[in-house]
Amino acid sequence: MEKSTVTSNDQMSLFRPPIVRSAAGVLDRSLFSKTIPISAARLLNNKIISQCRSKLTKSKEMLLEDRVAPIRSDPDPEFAAKGGKCLLLNPRVKHDDPTTWSPILQEAVKAQDLGVISYNLTLDYDHWNYIDIMKSILPEDAQGEIPVGFAIVGHLTSTYTTNTSPLNTLLHLFSWIKNPTIRTVINKIDDVGTVSEYRTFSYEVLAGEDNMNVEIREGDCTFRFDYSKVYWNSRLQTEHKRLVDLFEPGEVVCDVMAGVGPFALPAGKKGVFVWANDLNPDSYKAMKDAVVRNKVENFVRSFNEDGHKFIPQAADNLLHLAATNQNIITIAPKRPSRNAPPPKQTPSPPKTLTIPNIISHFVMNLPATAIDFLPAFHGLYHTSEHLFTPHTEVKLPKVHVHCFAPKNEDNEAANIEICERVSEKLGVKIVQGDEHETMVWDVRDVAPKKRMFCVSFRIPAEVAFGERRG
Repeated sequence: MEKSTVTSNDQMSLFRPPIVRSAAGVLDRSLFSKTIPISAARLLNNKIISQCRSKLTKSKEMLLEDRVAPIRSDPDPEFAAKGGKCLLLNPRVKHDDPTTWSPILQEAVKAQDLGVISYNLTLDYDHWNYIDIMKSILPEDAQGEIPVGFAIVGHLTSTYTTNTSPLNTLLHLFSWIKNPTIRTVINKIDDVGTVSEYRTFSYEVLAGEDNMNVEIREGDCTFRFDYSKVYWNSRLQTEHKRLVDLFEPGEVVCDVMAGVGPFALPAGKKGVFVWANDLNPDSYKAMKDAVVRNKVENFVRSFNEDGHKFIPQAADNLLHLAATNQNIITIAPKRPSRNAPPPKQTPSPPKTLTIPNIISHFVMNLPATAIDFLPAFHGLYHTSEHLFTPHTEVKLPKVHVHCFAPKNEDNEAANIEICERVSEKLGVKIVQGDEHETMVWDVRDVAPKKRMFCVSFRIPAEVAFGERRG
């Protein structure tokens, strides 16, 4: 008789979940239970369990599968009651066919250290991961589009789709159940920004509790807000850090569309002075809370203004503070903790810092319309030309504007189009790599045919020192 063997492909299929296409409309966990007949090495002496495991691992007879514990209680209730254990074996090893045993296993059986027995390994719904479950219920021709990039914001996950089929709902239901940190699954009913100028959205709860109050940790800062009332995008974390890394301690940054403060708060943490503004009252409220919560009151100031007006107002405000000697802040030394021993030296005196009278950077993260705000820079420093080069070593501010553009292979067409749009609003031609230090940064994909970019440039002198408009 031809001896049966288990190939590596056979073994892989053994440990896949059952195919249950019928589960695509309901969540029935029992459908995902599977019993696999394998063999196990019964330990006749628990004191040598580590030794036996090491030998069987070396002979490649131990069962080594992700999320499967190889040491189990003996399947025989009598042995189990006495503390009996067994080691799960590779499916190639057959309890009733000693010719499938290695010399190491044969020797252990002969020495009465081990016995080889049958074992029914049951894997249930909790064993399989999200991808396993999706491949189990989805047709093969749909498995290439399994969604894996669910946006996670605090305790909730969200998606935007108009597909309300039972299958689509189930996809998000599984993402909820398979991630223990997620308590709420929502579907955004409308695209962000199409209904509200504040970039908020309508939503429906697919699973879990209807609780949109989330807590986020990013950039060593904590944010708390109602996700349905403010704008937050977890996928922009890298972009937040990229810009914050450009800011130097002691500089002033004007964040025109600050949201709840993902640029402003981390910048404040590193000693950057930030004038942070947002038109949305709920974002402003959440940002003020974050400023206190993260103890950056000395560095971050919150505003609730229209961005067009805020840009020149921020510049004027700094000049006024300097002219009236209100740009000095005093930072008290950190208090020692209650449990700390008494200091051996005299406590450090308070630190005095001077807020510069010139803004070093403007951040404008409102990709759909930020470029339309650029005319507000006309005449920004129309009475203060003497504060900048060549009269001093101070350069004009850098502006970082986020925007959308069509996707193409090398982004060259997008770079040209973005610079043309900026040039039109400024009234001055800018191109990548020019004397204005213009650079177009590719941020991320946002749709199949659309990408997000950030164009950075130094405000041209003819713009900053010209006449104000409006």
